[in-house]
Amino acid sequence: MTKSDNAPNQAAAPPAFATRNAGDPAFWDERFEKGFMPWDLGGVPADFEAFASAMAPCPTLIPGCGNGWEAGWLHARGWPVTAIDFSPEAVASARRSLGPAGAVVHEADFFAFAPEPACQWIYERAFLCALPPAMRAGYAARVAQLLPPGGLLAGYFFLDETRGGPPFAIPEAELRALLEPAFELVQARAATGSLPVFAGREQWQVWRRRA
Repeated sequence: MTKSDNAPNQAAAPPAFATRNAGDPAFWDERFEKGFMPWDLGGVPADFEAFASAMAPCPTLIPGCGNGWEAGWLHARGWPVTAIDFSPEAVASARRSLGPAGAVVHEADFFAFAPEPACQWIYERAFLCALPPAMRAGYAARVAQLLPPGGLLAGYFFLDETRGGPPFAIPEAELRALLEPAFELVQARAATGSLPVFAGREQWQVWRRRA
């Protein structure tokens, strides 16, 4: 995969920020405005591409999409994809980065947004770990509401025992307790090509919605 010329400088020292609440869109607006996006690969990750390439296109939702590289990749291949972010600056950045494919990116709150058509895959990429831990139960309830039986929650999960963030790591046992009431874990393995902020603590996981 060739890294985009628009990719942020991952080695840059973090600038000063006024907003500290990751549950506030202004927190993310500041980071996009200042170009500090250590979670942004600047392209499509290999695990995602391999997984999607083995599937038939299906309605897909990408919450917390940031620059939306994966949304652009799916759109180019004819997938019905919807990407959302609650940060106006993130949405504007994605639309600039994706060109015509930016039409699939919308400013919306994941906890209130209902995609049309209903999604069969929710792609997780640096969204759960961006949420303050107090919002995790709401995340689990919402993904269960949005996916039909057999639907997939698949993507990258940031696993660790450490606290603080974002990114907010989640212990593996806590993730299982969060999702297992509504989902069964069908695949889990170490992610490939992780960015430094996630390195060694990221798994590619596939969860299937229970009947």
